[in-house]
Order: sequence, then structure tokens, then C-alpha cells
Amino acid sequence: MKLTWYGHSAFRVETKDATILIDPYLVGNPSWTGGWEGPAEGVTHVLLTHGHNDHVSGAVEVLKKSGAMLVANFEICMYLVGLGVSGDKINPGNIGGTVDCGPFTTTFVQALHSSSFGGEGGTNTYLGNPGGLVLHFPEDKTLYHMGDTDIFSDMGLINELHEPKIGIVPIGDRFTMGGAVAALACRRFFGFDTVVPCHFRTFSMLDQTADKFVAGMEGSGVNVALPEIGKAITI
Repeated sequence: MKLTWYGHSAFRVETKDATILIDPYLVGNPSWTGGWEGPAEGVTHVLLTHGHNDHVSGAVEVLKKSGAMLVANFEICMYLVGLGVSGDKINPGNIGGTVDCGPFTTTFVQALHSSSFGGEGGTNTYLGNPGGLVLHFPEDKTLYHMGDTDIFSDMGLINELHEPKIGIVPIGDRFTMGGAVAALACRRFFGFDTVVPCHFRTFSMLDQTADKFVAGMEGSGVNVALPEIGKAITI
């Protein structure tokens, strides 16, 4: 499996049979100025954890160009269809549900956050409950993208049910848990082999480094893979 980070929570996941973009914040992202066309090349699926602009902006462009399948909650799917995404290219679900994505399955799990899309004049469109996404691959490790969230005790149930070995973890504080709490979540509730921090540095109000998370993971035996923007990590 290869992971490429485009800043914030945007990742490209490449496996033998699928190329996936998760939360492709590729338009207006101050951490990524390379445009959306390159990350969209060869994409088969676009997955969204929730509807905030800093996770969705770029998704419509990618979906229209690539013809990829959209996997998201029902409200997000319907909203993006209204923006021109093909209704034949959506695979909606909701918390607790698992959808078949062909080369892999996606299970929608809880996240403690909010979810809306901000429009002109300060309007916000409600886009369902926020979530995390658990991706099961038949010939690869299970990946859990937490979305935007705080720690919660039912993370233990997510681990019991799905046994994810790769975790993509928000650490930037203010809008999600901070690095120290994120490390506690990983150590207390999961048996990860590898964790990849995200949702930091993008804006000045977020933590600018992963130092607190790295310090909290010391001695855990878990590989902390610090991503560099635009560079692939092989896991």
C-alpha cells in the first residue's frame, strides 16, 4: 500500500486493485498548491468523511474528471449530485453500514465533530453526521481514517470489530483532538502497526508540528510515519 499526503486530511491510497482519494481538499488548500489534476490521475474511488469545505473542496472536480465512484454518507452524495456529480457514480452509506467498493469494502464509523458545507454569505448546508472510514482490503492491511474527531471510548469497539493496522489520525487541536490526546487514543484503544498524523499545520490556528503526537507515541512500538506533502509512503 502507498499513501500520499496532500496536506490536511487529504490522502491518496494506492493498492493493487484500487486508487483512492480520501477527503481530497485539493482546491483552496494552503498546504497543497499542485492542483487537483495530478492527484486525480487514475483514481477509482473518492471517499469523504464529512462535508466541511476543507475536506470536500476539490472532490467535485476530481469526480467529474476521473469518473471515480463517490463513497460518502447519503447527504453528501445527494449534495454533490446536485453539483453535477453523476448519480450513477455514488455509493452512499451511513454510520454502522458497510458498502462494497469492489476491490475493498468501506465501513462508516462514528466521529465526534460536525458536518456542513459553507457557501456564500455565511450560509451552511447540513451534510449529515461526520464519520470515520474503515477500509478492508482482501490482500492488504485494514486502514482506518478517523476523519475529524476527538477521542471516544467506542474506539475500542472499532478496534474489536475491525482490527485496523494502519491509522490516519487527526492531531492539530482546536477542531479535533490534539497530539497528546491522539496518541492516547492510539495507544489505549488500538493495535496499530503504523499511524500517520494529519490535520495539522494547514492553518495558523492549528498545531504546526506533530511533536506532541510523536512524543506521546514514544515507547509504544508503533511506527509513526510522518508524511511529507506530495511524497508517497510505502506501508
